[in-house]
Amino acid sequence: MPHILITNDDGIHGEGLHALAAALEGFATVSMVAPNRERSASAQSITLRQPIVCDQLGPREWMVDGTPADAVIVALHKLLAEPPDLVIAGINPGSNLGENVYYSGTVGAAREATIHHFPSFAISVVPRAKKCDYANAGRFARALAEIILAEGLPDQVLLNVNVPQPWRGRVRFVRQSKKITRNQLQEGADPRGRRYFWLHEQRNDREIEANTDYAAIHDHAISITPLHLDHTHAQSLNHLSRWAKKLESAAPAHLRR
Repeated sequence: MPHILITNDDGIHGEGLHALAAALEGFATVSMVAPNRERSASAQSITLRQPIVCDQLGPREWMVDGTPADAVIVALHKLLAEPPDLVIAGINPGSNLGENVYYSGTVGAAREATIHHFPSFAISVVPRAKKCDYANAGRFARALAEIILAEGLPDQVLLNVNVPQPWRGRVRFVRQSKKITRNQLQEGADPRGRRYFWLHEQRNDREIEANTDYAAIHDHAISITPLHLDHTHAQSLNHLSRWAKKLESAAPAHLRR
């Protein structure tokens, strides 16, 4: 039976995390390691200035006082008696589309696993209402896990999966969208008169690009976007390298001898 590590950014008691565990029951041995509270939008941040406190809640179930990436690191290097065959982050209540992959703690956890050479994917539900239905996402996570365990993933690649609500049965492998939202800052003052800003997003009216994650979700299809760890833009690397000689002129003369 395969061994799957699951985690999230919504905390150890997150409904989506436990729905994922239930969906994997009977198919895999599941280890659960997750933050002790919600750590949404923590990206791939790690804890460096304080210890990462860990508590075991049950067999193969731990919570850490840290980020989703912390949870993965501690799990892989200290908690698990045997390495996992797969790491799944989710199920996240809310989309991780477009630029959100840079901020998402769910995607950050999956990326951390990939850095450590474990196949991984992040999975999120895109609800039409405030209440998330995790049933379809759980079934899909299990089906995707079966394929990954049988066929593998390319090196340094993780999958970002978004499940629309409702889902009409279609699945698309698509590109990550460009930013189609704008940041909104609601200004206010606290009881002491200190100024604050509350950050949220608002959709722009710009057209959704074809063959992207937003386009798939708009059509009620599951979007799967392969993300690569190497962010190097090879074309720019080759083009901009000619700047090197000009920039070397900024070095003190005694260094250019």
